[in-house]
Amino acid sequence: MTSATATAAAIANDTEPAAVEAPLNYLAPDSPPPVAYAYEPPPGVPLRSGRWEAQRVAIHDGRPIANELSLDKQGFTLRRRSSAVRDFFDEEEVKRVYYPEIERLVREETGASEVVIFDHTLRNSAEGRTGNTIREAAANVHNDYTEKSGPQRVRDLLAPAAAEARLKRRFVEINVWRPVAEPVEAWPLALCDAESLDPRDLVPSERRYPDRVGEIYAVRYNPSHRWYYFPRMRRDEVVFIKCFDSARDGRARLSVHTAFADPTTRPDAPPRQSIEVRTLAFF
Repeated sequence: MTSATATAAAIANDTEPAAVEAPLNYLAPDSPPPVAYAYEPPPGVPLRSGRWEAQRVAIHDGRPIANELSLDKQGFTLRRRSSAVRDFFDEEEVKRVYYPEIERLVREETGASEVVIFDHTLRNSAEGRTGNTIREAAANVHNDYTEKSGPQRVRDLLAPAAAEARLKRRFVEINVWRPVAEPVEAWPLALCDAESLDPRDLVPSERRYPDRVGEIYAVRYNPSHRWYYFPRMRRDEVVFIKCFDSARDGRARLSVHTAFADPTTRPDAPPRQSIEVRTLAFF
Protein backbone atom coordinates (compact mmCIF):
# COMPACT_ATOMS: atom_id res chain seq x y z
CA MET A 1 0.00 0.00 0.00
CA THR A 2 1.34 3.46 -0.88
CA SER A 3 1.11 6.57 1.26
CA ALA A 4 -2.62 6.61 0.54
CA THR A 5 -4.33 5.73 3.77
CA ALA A 6 -6.00 2.50 4.72
CA THR A 7 -9.28 4.34 4.50
CA ALA A 8 -8.74 5.31 0.89
CA ALA A 9 -8.30 1.63 0.12
CA ALA A 10 -11.42 0.85 2.10
CA ILE A 11 -13.44 3.35 0.06
CA ALA A 12 -12.21 1.80 -3.17
CA ASN A 13 -13.47 -1.56 -1.95
CA ASP A 14 -16.78 -0.19 -0.67
CA THR A 15 -15.83 -1.09 2.90
CA GLU A 16 -15.62 2.41 4.31
CA PRO A 17 -15.78 2.38 8.12
CA ALA A 18 -19.07 3.38 9.72
CA ALA A 19 -19.36 7.06 10.57
CA VAL A 20 -21.41 9.57 12.50
CA GLU A 21 -22.13 13.08 11.23
CA ALA A 22 -21.45 15.86 13.69
CA PRO A 23 -20.57 19.58 13.68
CA LEU A 24 -16.93 20.50 14.26
CA ASN A 25 -15.92 24.05 15.11
CA TYR A 26 -13.50 25.50 12.55
CA LEU A 27 -12.03 28.98 12.35
CA ALA A 28 -14.30 31.06 10.11
CA PRO A 29 -12.87 32.01 6.68
CA ASP A 30 -13.00 35.74 7.46
CA SER A 31 -11.73 35.50 11.04
CA PRO A 32 -8.35 37.02 11.90
CA PRO A 33 -5.91 34.73 13.72
CA PRO A 34 -7.26 34.18 17.25
CA VAL A 35 -5.53 35.40 20.38
CA ALA A 36 -6.22 33.89 23.82
CA TYR A 37 -5.05 35.23 27.19
CA ALA A 38 -4.20 32.99 30.15
CA TYR A 39 -4.51 36.04 32.42
CA GLU A 40 -6.67 39.16 32.66
CA PRO A 41 -6.16 40.98 29.32
CA PRO A 42 -5.67 44.73 28.98
CA PRO A 43 -8.83 46.86 29.34
CA GLY A 44 -11.12 46.53 26.33
CA VAL A 45 -9.34 43.43 24.99
CA PRO A 46 -11.37 40.19 24.94
CA LEU A 47 -10.09 37.14 26.78
CA ARG A 48 -10.37 35.19 23.53
CA SER A 49 -10.75 36.48 19.99
CA GLY A 50 -11.55 34.74 16.73
CA ARG A 51 -14.79 33.59 15.15
CA TRP A 52 -15.66 29.93 14.77
CA GLU A 53 -18.14 28.22 12.44
CA ALA A 54 -19.59 24.73 12.81
CA GLN A 55 -19.18 22.45 9.80
CA ARG A 56 -20.95 19.10 9.62
CA VAL A 57 -18.49 16.35 8.79
CA ALA A 58 -18.40 12.55 8.73
CA ILE A 59 -16.34 11.15 11.61
CA HIS A 60 -15.40 7.54 10.91
CA ASP A 61 -15.06 4.72 13.38
CA GLY A 62 -11.31 4.10 13.47
CA ARG A 63 -11.47 0.81 15.34
CA PRO A 64 -11.75 -1.44 12.24
CA ILE A 65 -8.50 0.01 10.85
CA ALA A 66 -6.73 0.80 14.13
CA ASN A 67 -3.86 -1.60 13.38
CA GLU A 68 -3.14 0.22 10.10
CA LEU A 69 -2.94 3.72 11.58
CA SER A 70 0.48 5.18 12.35
CA LEU A 71 2.04 8.30 13.79
CA ASP A 72 4.09 8.81 10.63
CA LYS A 73 1.11 8.62 8.24
CA GLN A 74 -2.13 9.58 9.95
CA GLY A 75 -0.44 11.28 12.91
CA PHE A 76 -2.24 9.26 15.59
CA THR A 77 -2.57 5.70 16.85
CA LEU A 78 -4.75 3.77 19.28
CA ARG A 79 -3.14 1.28 21.65
CA ARG A 80 -4.40 -0.90 24.49
CA ARG A 81 -2.19 -0.08 27.45
CA SER A 82 -3.26 -0.46 31.08
CA SER A 83 -2.10 1.76 33.94
CA ALA A 84 -1.39 1.10 37.61
CA VAL A 85 -2.76 4.52 38.60
CA ARG A 86 -5.64 4.28 41.05
CA ASP A 87 -6.70 7.95 41.10
CA PHE A 88 -5.85 10.16 38.12
CA PHE A 89 -7.05 13.20 40.07
CA ASP A 90 -4.24 12.67 42.61
CA GLU A 91 -1.48 14.81 41.12
CA GLU A 92 1.27 13.22 43.21
CA GLU A 93 0.26 9.72 42.11
CA VAL A 94 0.07 10.82 38.47
CA LYS A 95 3.60 12.18 38.56
CA ARG A 96 4.98 9.26 40.59
CA VAL A 97 3.25 6.39 38.76
CA TYR A 98 1.82 7.64 35.48
CA TYR A 99 4.69 9.75 34.19
CA PRO A 100 7.13 6.79 34.16
CA GLU A 101 4.47 4.66 32.47
CA ILE A 102 3.98 7.25 29.74
CA GLU A 103 7.72 7.73 29.26
CA ARG A 104 8.04 4.00 28.65
CA LEU A 105 5.04 3.88 26.29
CA VAL A 106 6.31 6.78 24.16
CA ARG A 107 9.74 5.15 23.89
CA GLU A 108 8.11 1.89 22.77
CA GLU A 109 5.80 3.62 20.28
CA THR A 110 8.41 5.89 18.69
CA GLY A 111 11.82 4.35 19.28
CA ALA A 112 12.94 7.63 20.89
CA SER A 113 16.23 7.63 22.80
CA GLU A 114 14.95 10.16 25.35
CA VAL A 115 11.46 11.23 26.48
CA VAL A 116 10.76 14.36 28.52
CA ILE A 117 7.32 14.78 30.11
CA PHE A 118 6.51 18.39 30.83
CA ASP A 119 2.87 18.55 31.95
CA HIS A 120 -0.56 16.97 31.93
CA THR A 121 -4.16 18.14 31.74
CA LEU A 122 -7.29 16.58 33.20
CA ARG A 123 -10.60 17.29 31.49
CA ASN A 124 -14.21 16.93 32.56
CA SER A 125 -17.02 17.79 30.14
CA ALA A 126 -19.56 18.37 32.95
CA GLU A 127 -20.61 21.97 33.53
CA GLY A 128 -19.23 23.40 36.73
CA ARG A 129 -16.59 20.70 37.14
CA THR A 130 -13.64 22.67 35.78
CA GLY A 131 -11.12 24.71 37.72
CA ASN A 132 -7.41 25.41 38.11
CA THR A 133 -6.41 21.79 37.46
CA ILE A 134 -9.41 20.44 35.50
CA ARG A 135 -10.46 21.86 32.13
CA GLU A 136 -13.47 21.38 29.90
CA ALA A 137 -13.21 19.36 26.71
CA ALA A 138 -11.49 21.41 23.95
CA ALA A 139 -14.18 21.81 21.29
CA ASN A 140 -12.43 23.80 18.52
CA VAL A 141 -10.36 22.12 15.79
CA HIS A 142 -6.73 22.80 16.68
CA ASN A 143 -3.20 21.53 17.05
CA ASP A 144 -1.11 22.25 20.11
CA TYR A 145 2.11 23.47 18.42
CA THR A 146 3.19 25.43 15.38
CA GLU A 147 6.37 25.66 13.32
CA LYS A 148 7.45 28.41 15.72
CA SER A 149 6.23 27.12 19.08
CA GLY A 150 7.39 23.50 18.69
CA PRO A 151 11.13 24.34 18.87
CA GLN A 152 10.44 27.15 21.33
CA ARG A 153 8.89 24.69 23.77
CA VAL A 154 12.17 22.76 23.83
CA ARG A 155 14.02 25.98 24.61
CA ASP A 156 11.49 26.84 27.33
CA LEU A 157 11.90 23.51 29.09
CA LEU A 158 15.61 22.68 28.80
CA ALA A 159 18.79 24.47 29.69
CA PRO A 160 20.11 26.53 26.73
CA ALA A 161 23.00 24.23 25.80
CA ALA A 162 20.88 21.08 26.17
CA ALA A 163 18.06 22.58 24.12
CA GLU A 164 20.28 23.65 21.24
CA ALA A 165 21.97 20.23 21.16
CA ARG A 166 18.63 18.44 20.93
CA LEU A 167 17.26 20.84 18.33
CA LYS A 168 20.02 19.73 15.96
CA ARG A 169 18.37 16.30 15.81
CA ARG A 170 14.84 15.14 15.16
CA PHE A 171 12.32 15.62 17.96
CA VAL A 172 8.57 15.06 18.23
CA GLU A 173 5.93 16.46 20.56
CA ILE A 174 3.39 13.74 21.38
CA ASN A 175 0.28 13.96 23.52
CA VAL A 176 -0.92 10.74 25.15
CA TRP A 177 -4.69 10.81 25.75
CA ARG A 178 -6.52 8.38 28.05
CA PRO A 179 -10.04 8.17 29.55
CA VAL A 180 -10.04 8.18 33.34
CA ALA A 181 -13.70 7.09 33.48
CA GLU A 182 -15.14 4.51 31.13
CA PRO A 183 -16.51 4.13 28.62
CA VAL A 184 -16.26 7.52 26.88
CA GLU A 185 -19.69 8.41 25.52
CA ALA A 186 -19.99 12.20 25.76
CA TRP A 187 -17.60 14.49 23.88
CA PRO A 188 -15.22 11.88 22.44
CA LEU A 189 -12.01 12.87 20.68
CA ALA A 190 -11.99 13.35 16.89
CA LEU A 191 -8.67 13.12 15.02
CA CYS A 192 -7.92 14.29 11.48
CA ASP A 193 -5.88 12.09 9.14
CA ALA A 194 -2.67 14.04 8.57
CA GLU A 195 -2.62 12.91 4.93
CA SER A 196 -5.85 14.85 4.33
CA LEU A 197 -4.49 18.15 5.72
CA ASP A 198 -3.28 21.04 3.61
CA PRO A 199 -0.72 23.29 5.37
CA ARG A 200 -2.76 26.26 4.16
CA ASP A 201 -5.58 25.13 6.49
CA LEU A 202 -3.44 25.95 9.55
CA VAL A 203 -3.57 29.40 11.16
CA PRO A 204 -0.99 30.29 13.85
CA SER A 205 -2.86 31.60 16.89
CA GLU A 206 -1.28 33.24 19.92
CA ARG A 207 -1.65 32.01 23.50
CA ARG A 208 -0.47 34.81 25.76
CA TYR A 209 0.86 33.99 29.23
CA PRO A 210 2.28 36.37 31.84
CA ASP A 211 5.84 35.26 31.06
CA ARG A 212 5.71 34.14 27.42
CA VAL A 213 3.72 34.02 24.18
CA GLY A 214 2.93 30.60 22.77
CA GLU A 215 1.28 29.52 19.54
CA ILE A 216 -1.15 26.82 18.50
CA TYR A 217 -2.77 26.18 15.15
CA ALA A 218 -6.40 27.06 14.61
CA VAL A 219 -7.79 25.33 11.52
CA ARG A 220 -9.95 26.48 8.61
CA TYR A 221 -12.44 24.07 7.08
CA ASN A 222 -11.41 21.96 4.10
CA PRO A 223 -13.82 19.33 2.70
CA SER A 224 -10.82 17.05 2.10
CA HIS A 225 -10.29 16.59 5.84
CA ARG A 226 -10.88 13.02 6.91
CA TRP A 227 -11.90 12.46 10.51
CA TYR A 228 -11.82 9.47 12.87
CA TYR A 229 -12.80 8.62 16.41
CA PHE A 230 -12.65 5.54 18.61
CA PRO A 231 -16.11 4.89 20.07
CA ARG A 232 -16.52 4.07 23.76
CA MET A 233 -12.87 4.27 24.68
CA ARG A 234 -11.97 2.60 27.93
CA ARG A 235 -9.47 3.32 30.67
CA ASP A 236 -7.01 0.71 29.35
CA GLU A 237 -6.77 2.45 25.96
CA VAL A 238 -4.58 5.39 24.94
CA VAL A 239 -4.35 7.55 21.84
CA PHE A 240 -0.95 8.88 20.80
CA ILE A 241 -1.32 12.22 18.99
CA LYS A 242 1.57 13.74 17.07
CA CYS A 243 1.44 17.50 17.63
CA PHE A 244 4.80 18.45 16.12
CA ASP A 245 7.56 16.65 14.23
CA SER A 246 10.74 18.48 13.26
CA ALA A 247 11.43 16.01 10.41
CA ARG A 248 10.70 17.24 6.87
CA ASP A 249 11.06 13.93 5.06
CA GLY A 250 7.45 13.38 4.02
CA ARG A 251 6.12 11.78 7.20
CA ALA A 252 3.16 13.32 9.04
CA ARG A 253 4.22 16.34 11.04
CA LEU A 254 1.01 16.81 13.05
CA SER A 255 -2.63 15.75 13.39
CA VAL A 256 -5.31 18.29 14.27
CA HIS A 257 -7.99 17.21 16.71
CA THR A 258 -11.02 18.29 18.76
CA ALA A 259 -13.68 17.02 21.10
CA PHE A 260 -17.11 16.75 19.44
CA ALA A 261 -20.75 16.31 20.37
CA ASP A 262 -21.50 12.76 19.27
CA PRO A 263 -25.15 12.68 18.13
CA THR A 264 -25.46 9.05 19.30
CA THR A 265 -24.63 9.95 22.91
CA ARG A 266 -27.35 8.96 25.40
CA PRO A 267 -29.01 11.96 27.12
CA ASP A 268 -28.02 10.52 30.51
CA ALA A 269 -24.47 9.60 29.53
CA PRO A 270 -21.86 10.48 32.16
CA PRO A 271 -19.46 13.36 31.42
CA ARG A 272 -16.24 12.59 29.61
CA GLN A 273 -13.24 12.53 31.93
CA SER A 274 -9.76 12.22 30.45
CA ILE A 275 -6.09 12.93 30.99
CA GLU A 276 -3.55 13.99 28.38
CA VAL A 277 0.18 13.98 29.03
CA ARG A 278 2.46 16.14 26.89
CA THR A 279 5.84 14.73 25.99
CA LEU A 280 8.93 15.56 23.96
CA ALA A 281 10.56 12.58 22.23
CA PHE A 282 14.16 13.02 21.12
CA PHE A 283 16.03 10.84 18.62
